[in-house]
Amino acid sequence: MRKSQFIEQLKAGDRLDDFFLVKSARMAETRAGKPYLTLEVVDRTGEISGPIWDRAEELQGLCQVGHFVHLSGQIQSYRDKLQLKIDGVRGVERGEIDPADFTLVSGQDRTGMAEELQLLAASVKNPHLRKLLAFFFKKEPMWQRFQDAPAAKGIHHAYAGGLLEHSLSVARTADLMAAHYAGVDRALLVTGALLHDIGKVDELVLELAVIDYTAEGRLKGHLVMGSEMVAAAAAQIKDFPAELLTQVQHLILSHHGRQEFGSPTVPMTMEAFVLSCLDDLDAKMNLMEQLRKRMKTPGLQWTEYQRSLERYLYLGPVEDRGLPMAPEDPDAGQVQPTPVRQPTLF
Repeated sequence: MRKSQFIEQLKAGDRLDDFFLVKSARMAETRAGKPYLTLEVVDRTGEISGPIWDRAEELQGLCQVGHFVHLSGQIQSYRDKLQLKIDGVRGVERGEIDPADFTLVSGQDRTGMAEELQLLAASVKNPHLRKLLAFFFKKEPMWQRFQDAPAAKGIHHAYAGGLLEHSLSVARTADLMAAHYAGVDRALLVTGALLHDIGKVDELVLELAVIDYTAEGRLKGHLVMGSEMVAAAAAQIKDFPAELLTQVQHLILSHHGRQEFGSPTVPMTMEAFVLSCLDDLDAKMNLMEQLRKRMKTPGLQWTEYQRSLERYLYLGPVEDRGLPMAPEDPDAGQVQPTPVRQPTLF
């Protein structure tokens, strides 16, 4: 059965009566000790949350992550953010819904992006690095898994094909920067751009519109995992130079820029500095593109407070190109105290 109400179209005051996919369900208690359930649900256009005050313990069994539910209620505004006021919940069998209504995918041509990425990889002149890239971007099942993977749990490129889209975008700009700045090793920088997030293939799992961490991903993180994957691949390439492997691993391990952002080490080579900046820029530009997609009225306007950027943004709507939207931060509308340093998007 097809959905008729999508989250991006909801407005305060709307009556709700449709299918949704459970992203999270958290039990808590009021000050009086009464249990309640905070439910977050998603579809292919976004996410929305709200409390269930009555029968919370009973309904917790229906509201399991990854399960479908039919919700009835009303949309209300709370602290300048839309929220569910849920009146009724019932369980839904997967056969009752159309998976396309709950599948987050890149709006760009994945076949075209895959071909362009392979051409960039083949253009790397260093034969060892070219073989290393072929290990990930030609061999199956890794190549297909890379094309299907998201680039993040939320905030940016959080949809199927997001890792391909993000990696290609960073590699395109890396190619330009290598030509612009003297002394930058193009082969090394492009290789790092294409492989910097390779660990996300194993760090994240995407099921329709729900992205979550694997156990290994949560315990180790994609920077360490990516470095290990590259080392394992290089070990299968005859006479792969140890110094070159160290350089590639440094690009992966340092690309978040700061240790407080999750990098085991900070960028210490020209290529690592460039990669860290380009990766951060591409994530932020994707976030802004998604915000612009949500805008309904023409002209420049202020967004809600963006916690990940620690600021409001002054943006105008973008022409609809069918791009998906990553789930919003549930606290994005609440102004928070500004810390000393801007947090990472990753």
